[in-house]
Amino acid sequence: MSSRKRIVVLGSSGSIGGQTLDVVRRHADRLEVVGLALGTRVDVLEAQVREFGVLHAAVGDENLREAPAARSLAAHLALAGDAESAATLGFGQDAVVDLVRLPEADVVVNALVGAAGLRASYETLRAGKVLALANKESLVVGGDLIMPLAAQVDAQRRANGLAPKTGPAGALMPIDSEHGAIYQCLLGERADEVTRLWVTASGGPFRGRTKEELVDITPAQALAHPTWNMGAKISIDSSTLMNKGLEVIEAHHLFDMPYDRIEVVVQPQSAIHSMVEFSDGSVKAHLGTTDMRIPIQFALSYPDRWDAPVRPMDFRTLGSLEFAAPDADTFRCLALAREAGRAGGTLPCVMNAANEIAVAAFLAERCAYLDIAGCVEAVMEAHETRPVESLEQLEETDGWARRTADAWINAR
Repeated sequence: MSSRKRIVVLGSSGSIGGQTLDVVRRHADRLEVVGLALGTRVDVLEAQVREFGVLHAAVGDENLREAPAARSLAAHLALAGDAESAATLGFGQDAVVDLVRLPEADVVVNALVGAAGLRASYETLRAGKVLALANKESLVVGGDLIMPLAAQVDAQRRANGLAPKTGPAGALMPIDSEHGAIYQCLLGERADEVTRLWVTASGGPFRGRTKEELVDITPAQALAHPTWNMGAKISIDSSTLMNKGLEVIEAHHLFDMPYDRIEVVVQPQSAIHSMVEFSDGSVKAHLGTTDMRIPIQFALSYPDRWDAPVRPMDFRTLGSLEFAAPDADTFRCLALAREAGRAGGTLPCVMNAANEIAVAAFLAERCAYLDIAGCVEAVMEAHETRPVESLEQLEETDGWARRTADAWINAR
């Protein structure tokens, strides 16, 4: 049996997926990639498969099955497999999800973008695997389904001797600077002594601007994040503060914390990744270099800590740390996400789907920047919230919200 943790990376061509592979390169003696999936970049997938000796791959876009790059990848995998371990190459969303069930996989890194990642998270935990989660929508949309499954896998890990002797059993590890920070601040602490979670925000590229100054914002301006290098959708969400709203909902589910005890604070230097406040007034803060490889590596190394993947922060050159309250009146998405989270049920699903449609429309210059919040609010108001019952129900609700959001944008 391999002494290395064997991982599947879903979304391997994105920012988180690429940085996960950087961590694997640094710790090749501890990590082994056994499956890779992405949406469309078959050329990138082939290069990754060859570099890491991967036998199982999937492409989300079924229409690429006959593409020259796909045929080249298929030919390579046919030669790479053997009688004991036949290689596989699948196309379509079902093929992506199938990778989480690989018998040899220990950990699934879910770095898929958008609501498409929910089923992958659900099936990862159903298969008893560790879920290293970078897909926000899994918890925002399906937290009521995901967290009970994670608790079951935690219990299995304890029963099988796979959990650490102290601390969380580690079935669900957040790959996120904020939630990774909170997770680490809570280690060794009692849940009943936690009084507040402080989720930090950079404030995005438009911090301090008024609503009037946001009327003519272009996609290029919104994509220019001041401290983090992220994908397009997450960059837009960061600029509207929707990203922070999604993180508040995630924190509610991950740490079983009421919404009135989760606060957002703007910390422009992005040096403090989040904080936890305790009943005696003490506050623990997680500080570090602004590089996602740190939380990615911790999610994969837990409960151990491996050598730093980046240069540590030099506090002598950090300078000042600033703090401010977020402007939820100007950046309405934060307030809308909180409203959806408090209401619970299917409303976060609707809010998330409407936001995905609105962000895509803004990036395609089909709507204005401020229309993103307007679209989300209109679709939320049109929805009759119900308790979450199943993945199928959430998928149906997601589809309704997307159609409603698209119709709202087309009517502008």
